[in-house]
Amino acid sequence: MANSFSPAIHHLSRREFLVATGTTLFGLPAGGAQLAAAVKGQGGKAKSTVLFFLSGGASHIDTWDMKPSAPAEYRGPFQPIATTVPGIQCCEHLPLMAQQAHHLAIVRSVNGTVNTNDHHAGYYYNLTGHVPDPTFLSLGNNRTPMPDDWPYMGSVVASKRRDENPNLPAAITLPQKPSKLPYTRPGQFAGRLGVANDPLYVIGSRDKPLEFQTPSLVLQKGMTAARMQSRRGLLNTVEQISGQADRIGAHSNWTTHQERAFSLLTGDRALRALDVSREPLSLRDRYGGSVNGMSLLAARRLVEAGVPFVTVFWMEDEAIDKKCASAGGWDTHASNFTCLKEHLLPEFDQCFSAFLSDLSDRGLLDETLVLVTSEMGRTPKIGDPRSGGKSGAGRDHWTHCQTVLLAGGGIKGGQHYGSSDPRAEYPADKPITPAHVAKTVYKAMGIEDLSATDAQGRPYDLLQEGHALTELLG
Repeated sequence: MANSFSPAIHHLSRREFLVATGTTLFGLPAGGAQLAAAVKGQGGKAKSTVLFFLSGGASHIDTWDMKPSAPAEYRGPFQPIATTVPGIQCCEHLPLMAQQAHHLAIVRSVNGTVNTNDHHAGYYYNLTGHVPDPTFLSLGNNRTPMPDDWPYMGSVVASKRRDENPNLPAAITLPQKPSKLPYTRPGQFAGRLGVANDPLYVIGSRDKPLEFQTPSLVLQKGMTAARMQSRRGLLNTVEQISGQADRIGAHSNWTTHQERAFSLLTGDRALRALDVSREPLSLRDRYGGSVNGMSLLAARRLVEAGVPFVTVFWMEDEAIDKKCASAGGWDTHASNFTCLKEHLLPEFDQCFSAFLSDLSDRGLLDETLVLVTSEMGRTPKIGDPRSGGKSGAGRDHWTHCQTVLLAGGGIKGGQHYGSSDPRAEYPADKPITPAHVAKTVYKAMGIEDLSATDAQGRPYDLLQEGHALTELLG
């Protein structure tokens, strides 16, 4: 079968290249400042991290933090089932994941409260570990990424691991960049660490789940990777416009980022990893065949290739948007239970259980940290005023309590950490924040020193808040 990821380039403007590689003008350091991070590794067990982000805000009370003794207007119709770990239950609509619970550390006491109670701030807090600043409240949905934002945890890892595999990007994100323009979600970029540490974006689609592309970097008819390598067409194009980057004082970061993109386009190792059509049909069917399943399969292949940080942002299904008032994702403002039962939970159950099992079968789970999170939980009390209240059977945004899953990479499976109150409204035991989750990722990957230096030589800490949840680690 032909390679479903086709590397090459047509006539390319600088703006197209920025969009193609995940770089955007807001990703360049303010005033052209060069920011150098000194992030050191200290023997973490995880060689790579895969972050699976359930875009929209996944309901904690309907999945991994069920409250069967709560009043009906909280607990809903779903029933808990036993898992492979005595004393740990999950939703009846996650039967495959119930068989993988021995790999999981289930953290039920994450308080990600943001004063906006919205997606932008929720993304930022959960992806960076930093409390959103006041501009999230003043700007609302117009609060798009800014050059001095705190960096995404994947970018922090990239700043440490970038040179370990010079022919591979240190951070790759697929199959989308949330959210639709112009409302790009903050928190998923390198921010003050500079564009050189931005993830490289690889884009997929629900219609063609086997195909992944970097936007605008698509082969012209007759152009091969070998021809592009010999001509260095991409770099020639970039060099012609690099003076623009010079004039804003960001040439060094820009050059680093263009070299990473070129390495991906011409490097057989990364391209082969993104070509999930090379996998047996039986395995693809095991993952479910959806774009989210194929993105997780690609993530497994990228981990095998040596990419340190891979992010999979759940791609929404617009066909269920009106039914769920959710933009097709986990933002289930209406018909929460129907949408979870018929669409979201079956797809997640199949693809994520296959991913964990596949990593385990290949001996990769011990050295691969897996994190499942979202920008928020959902309101424990059923009924969102925006969809008719109780009759609409939806759950609204709820940033005050959520559940995250951790597995592999030194995490001891078959355990839970913390708890929420009897109605899953607030953390009750061992309350933590997204900063603790981020610190746990860094710890698992051996990143102890989070110091960085700005353009004036002033030191700062990339994340002062929180601490690693060391009791989760083996």
